[in-house]
Amino acid sequence: MTKEFQGKIALDVRDSVADWGPYAPARAPEGAPNVLVILYDDTGMASWSPYGGRINMPTLDRLAANGLTYTQWHTTALCSPTRSTFLTGRNHHVNGMGNIMEGTNGFPGLSGHIPESCATIGQVLQKNGYSTFWVGKNHNVPEEDVSTGGSKEQWPLAQGFDRFYGFLGGETNNWYPDLVEDNHFIEPPPTRRKRATTCPRISPTRPSA
Repeated sequence: MTKEFQGKIALDVRDSVADWGPYAPARAPEGAPNVLVILYDDTGMASWSPYGGRINMPTLDRLAANGLTYTQWHTTALCSPTRSTFLTGRNHHVNGMGNIMEGTNGFPGLSGHIPESCATIGQVLQKNGYSTFWVGKNHNVPEEDVSTGGSKEQWPLAQGFDRFYGFLGGETNNWYPDLVEDNHFIEPPPTRRKRATTCPRISPTRPSA
């Protein structure tokens, strides 16, 4: 039990009082904010307008104006390690993510397995009563486990996320992606092409005066 038992255990069960409090799931406090993290992969932030760049991004400008902007973020220059540091707040070698998943090996810090001693932001939020959802690219599952029969201990649902919808590898086909829903692979939804049933109407061209 995570909390002290507040019920009563008597000799006669009719005089006993149950307490479900220690077993009740945690609930986020009243007024707790929603947490939305958008991670852009392999993108030069200096090009964005919120950071003084020339690419106009009005939506991100509004988010930056009403939120927090960090300018001293450390990047490992590789997607899997950087993502692991954001997930845990730890150095990528402590996370076992000294390389991308395709380059893992048996040396310390390069296994591609986040140890249990490095809690993820998803696990912290779950323990505090939040529902968590990871959408999009993962690329933090070892290559040998990206299969139906592989170990699921490094998949998002074992890393603090209630749901997952996206792809596990470093890249995928934009039109026919290798999709995963929660803990199983799925076929991508069919792409519908709208077919014209009538000829487009063409306005007659007036002769010039």
